[in-house]
Amino acid sequence: MHSTTTTTTPPPPPPLPLPQTLDLIHHLLSLLLLSSLTVKSFITRWQILRTKLTHLQITLTQIIDSTHYSENPLLIDLLPTLLSSLTNVQSLLEQCQKKEEHCFGKLRMQSDIDIASSLVSSHLHDLDLLIKSGVLRQSNAIVLSQPGPGSSKEDLGFFVKDLFARLQVGGIEFKKKALDSLLELLKEDEKSAIMVAKEGDMRYLVHLLDSNHLLQVREQAVIVVSILANASDLSRNSVFEEGGLGPLLRVLESGSLGMKEKAAMAIEAITSDPENAWAVSAYGGVAILIDACRSGSPLTQSYAAGSLKNVAPVEDIRVALAEEGGVSVLVHLLSSNNRSAQEKAANCLWILASASENFKNSILQEGALQKLLQLLQGSSNPDTLEHVLRAIYSLSGSVLSIRILSYSTPFLLQLAEIIKHGNPTTQQISASILCNLSIADSNKRLMSGCMGSLVKMMESTKPIGLQETASKALVSLLSIRSNRKELVRDDKSVLKLVQMLDPKNELVCKKFPICVISSILAGGSNGCRKKLVSIGAFLHLQKLSDMDVPGAKKALQRLAGNRLKNIFARTWRE
Repeated sequence: MHSTTTTTTPPPPPPLPLPQTLDLIHHLLSLLLLSSLTVKSFITRWQILRTKLTHLQITLTQIIDSTHYSENPLLIDLLPTLLSSLTNVQSLLEQCQKKEEHCFGKLRMQSDIDIASSLVSSHLHDLDLLIKSGVLRQSNAIVLSQPGPGSSKEDLGFFVKDLFARLQVGGIEFKKKALDSLLELLKEDEKSAIMVAKEGDMRYLVHLLDSNHLLQVREQAVIVVSILANASDLSRNSVFEEGGLGPLLRVLESGSLGMKEKAAMAIEAITSDPENAWAVSAYGGVAILIDACRSGSPLTQSYAAGSLKNVAPVEDIRVALAEEGGVSVLVHLLSSNNRSAQEKAANCLWILASASENFKNSILQEGALQKLLQLLQGSSNPDTLEHVLRAIYSLSGSVLSIRILSYSTPFLLQLAEIIKHGNPTTQQISASILCNLSIADSNKRLMSGCMGSLVKMMESTKPIGLQETASKALVSLLSIRSNRKELVRDDKSVLKLVQMLDPKNELVCKKFPICVISSILAGGSNGCRKKLVSIGAFLHLQKLSDMDVPGAKKALQRLAGNRLKNIFARTWRE
C-alpha cells in the first residue's frame, strides 16, 4: 500500500499597510533614479523612463500629503501593482548596467523597456487622476454614501468625481459598482445629469462603449450614456462632443437587444439637435439606422425612425438614405403595429417628399399614399394625425395623388371632421390638403358641415398662414349653390365674415373675407345679398372700396346688384 503525500500551497501573505507599501516604493524609486544614471545600454530609452520615475516620485509625495490617503480603497489595489512594476524596472536596469552589448535578445530588451515605461505612464495617469479628483482628502473615502435630494452642489460634485475615479482607476468590480451608483444617482435626481456632465470624465465614459470592454460594463455604460443624452442639453452635448455618436452607432449595429434599444434612444436624442445631425453620415450611420428600422425591436425601430426623421433635412444624408433603400423601409413601417414608429416614419416621409420630386415619386411608387390613408382612418391620436396629414399634404401635389384623394369620400369626410374638431395645426394641414384637390360637387355637399369651422379659423392669427388657407378652402366649398345657401343660413358665421370686413378690425387681412363674400355672391342670389346688406356688409365694402383694397369694388358691385338696377330705372323714369 502506497502512501500519498498532499502538498498544500501556502496562502498568500496579507497585504502590507499602505504607509509601509509607500515607504518601499519610495526607497525603490530612489535607487532606480540613482542607478539609471550609470546605465550602459539603451541610454535614450532610460532617459525617458527616468523622467517618468521623477514625476512618479513627486506624485507619491503629493499622495502622502493628502490627509486621508490611507483610507482610499483604490490605493490598496494601485500601490502593490506599482511596486511590482518598479521591481520589474529594477531587474531590467540591472541587466542594462552590464558592459556587454545585448546582441542576443536586443529587440526583446527594447520591447521590455518600452512595456515597463508604458506601465509607469499608466500608473502615473491613475495616481494623477486620484489627486486631481480630491477624493484622497476626504475622510469618507472608504464608503461613500449616495447624496440625498437636498445635498449641496459640493457634496454632489465630490460624489461624481469619486465615482469617475473608481470607474477609471479601479478594477472590474470597482467599475461595476461605480456604474451602478451612477445609474442610481441619475434615476433619482434629474438635475444630477448636469453635474455628471460637468464633473465627470465623459470621454472615458464613452470609451467604455467600445467592444473591447467587458459586456456587463458596456451594458451599464450604454444605459448611463442614454440617460445623459436624454436628460438635458448640457449633458447631451457633452456626450456628442466627447465622440459618443460613433460608439453608439456601433452598439446599435452589433450590441445585444437591450443595448441596441438604449443606444437608439441616445442617438435620437443627440440627432434632435440639428447641429449634430450631419455627423451621422460621417460615422456611416445611415445604413445602420435603416437596418435598425428594418429588423430591430419595436423600441429600436421607433428610436431609429426618429433619428432618420431628425437627420433627413441634411442633403447628404438624404442621398445616402435613398441609396440604402431607406424609403422602402420607412413606407413599410407605416403598416406596422408600432404607433410611435408609424408617426416618425410618416414625419420622415413628409420631409423627404418636400425635399424633391424624385423622393416624392419614389415614395408614391412604394405605395405610401394608400398606407397613409389607412393609417389616418385607423387613428384618433392627434400626434399621429398630424404626422400622417403632413405626409399626405406633401404628396398631394402630384396628378395621381390628386385623383386618388379627390375621389376618396371617406378621406374627404375625415378631413371635414378634423377641420371641425382638430387642433389648430391639424386643422390648417387639412385645409391645405383640401385646397390642393379637385373635389366633385357631391363630395363638397357632404363636407359642408365644416364651413363654419373654416370661418372661425379665418379669425385666428396663429399659426401663420391659417387665415389664407381657411379662406381658400372655404372658397373651394362655396363653388356650389347649396353650400352658399347653407353658409348664409348660418347667422353666426355670416356675422363673423361681415365683422372681418370692418376696417377697424385689424386682426384679419381684408382680402380673405372679401374673397369669401365674393364667392357667396357669385350665384347672384337676392336672399344672400339682402342678408349681407342687412348686417352691414355694404357699408364696410364701400369703405374698403374707397381705400382701394383689392377685390373690394368687385364684391361691392356684386352686393349692389338689383340696387344699381333700381337706381338706373328710377333715373330713366325721371
